[in-house]
Amino acid sequence: MKVILLTDVKTLGREGELVEVSDGYARNYLFPKKIAIEANASNMNVYRSRKNAQEHKVEREMQHAMEMKEKLMDIQVVIKAKAGENGKLFGAVTNNDIAAFLSKKGFKIDKKKIILDETIKNLGTYEASVKLYANISARIKVMVEKE
Repeated sequence: MKVILLTDVKTLGREGELVEVSDGYARNYLFPKKIAIEANASNMNVYRSRKNAQEHKVEREMQHAMEMKEKLMDIQVVIKAKAGENGKLFGAVTNNDIAAFLSKKGFKIDKKKIILDETIKNLGTYEASVKLYANISARIKVMVEKE
């Protein structure tokens, strides 16, 4: 019997997947616990429409991420920080500082999505990666200047 899973089942699959199970397992366990529904014509139509909507949403999010990547490639992050005579900072430039700079420029990017290649504790130019979507990230240049 084919069923559509309503929740994740460790041995069967993820929510929304169409799986084949035995009749007894479906009638005696999955249906009473409301873990799955029968894959009849009306339920299959609902399943297909949800799947199409999900695919459309993912496609739209990927397109938005690609547009953001193109815009971020043109941005040069310039952060002013207090530093000593030898160019060593009185602290460090963090991903939080970069996120604050980008938010001033109109980008809504969570600080957890900004990955620094190395700790920024000196004046100079560094590179950081901004994770926009699964397998889509943008490299940005971060310039640290003396305040």
